[in-house]
Amino acid sequence: MSGYLDGKSIAVTGAGGGIGRAVARACAAEGANVVVADYGVALDGSAPSSEVADAVAQEICAGGGEAVALAGDVSRFDVGAEIVEAACEQWGSIDGVVCAAGVLRERMLFNMSEQEWDHVVAVHLKGHFNVYRAAVARMRKQPSGGSLVGFTSGAAIASTAQANYSAAKGGVMSLTRSAAMTAASIRMRGGPAINANCIAPVARTRMSEKVPFEMETGAPEAVAPMVVFLLSDAGREVNAQTYSVVGRRISVWNQPQELRSMWAAGERWTPGEIAEQLPRTVGQEPNWVIADLERRMAEMSS
Repeated sequence: MSGYLDGKSIAVTGAGGGIGRAVARACAAEGANVVVADYGVALDGSAPSSEVADAVAQEICAGGGEAVALAGDVSRFDVGAEIVEAACEQWGSIDGVVCAAGVLRERMLFNMSEQEWDHVVAVHLKGHFNVYRAAVARMRKQPSGGSLVGFTSGAAIASTAQANYSAAKGGVMSLTRSAAMTAASIRMRGGPAINANCIAPVARTRMSEKVPFEMETGAPEAVAPMVVFLLSDAGREVNAQTYSVVGRRISVWNQPQELRSMWAAGERWTPGEIAEQLPRTVGQEPNWVIADLERRMAEMSS
């Protein structure tokens, strides 16, 4: 390994398995001290256990690295602070956080319960906020600054049977861009360099096992190098970006922006004027998600 993270203290949520475990191990291999944070729950959020976090921390230490385990529900505000404080108390700083923790409650929008919605949004979106908030509060006072890495998904664009997950992952992108703007404003005022970026991974994990169709994928370990880069000094100038990481492929996402506009001739539009003008001016943007869904459904029925 190249020592990209020598001496840095990194906290990884969801580090007990899947992508989080691969990231925690890669960070340790690159010289980082690692907080292995994982509540150790089943996919639906039940049966919490500290065993998975303990096992990964022990594995890192057995390989000559430094790691501490922390088992707590990342959707709780105080647990986000505990994760950051664990790194600061153990090694004196928090140089990077990676938010890979997640759960699923799959259901169609029309029969999803309030609890199924709340739990998924709490773990994914509030979990990111809890860790980001605590980390930035520390990083802005450190000369070395730090890095935030969030985990979103292609499902953030839309999902047929995961409206809760889709909404949460879309929120993670917006939250991370907001964190990136906060980081940029801190730096412009003479503060330390902080960056915030998202990764949309596709990998073979227990969360991807239920996907009902073939998709491009890779191993969890293929995601880790991009995370290491974004956490390292070499990646510090990268900010407010979302990258897909799938096996050997890394792709950057576009940034949301207005594409076309139309103006009313008078003080305001009437519905009839909009009906006449919109199709030949502003129009619609193609929705590749719906197009792909239509294609797959046609294939299944043929």
